[in-house]
Amino acid sequence: MSKAPESEKDEAQRPLRFLELLQSVAAALLGVQSNAARTRDFSRGKPLHFVIIGAVATVLFVLAVAGIVRLVLHLAGA
Repeated sequence: MSKAPESEKDEAQRPLRFLELLQSVAAALLGVQSNAARTRDFSRGKPLHFVIIGAVATVLFVLAVAGIVRLVLHLAGA
C-alpha cells in the first residue's frame, strides 16, 4: 500500500494556508483566478477568511490609490 493516496487525501482536506488565501484573493481581485484554484478555494477555504482578507486587501488598495493621487497632486503643486 502506498502513502500517496493518503497524502493526497490529507492535502485535499487540509485548510488553505495563509499564503494560498492571499494568492487566491489577489488573483480574484485581478480577475485571473484559474478554475482549479477556484475549485480548491470552494472545497477547502472558509468564506469568512476570504471576506476578511478581501476587505483588508480592498482597503489597502484604496489607501494606496489615494496616497498616489495625493503624491502626484503634491508634486504637481496643487
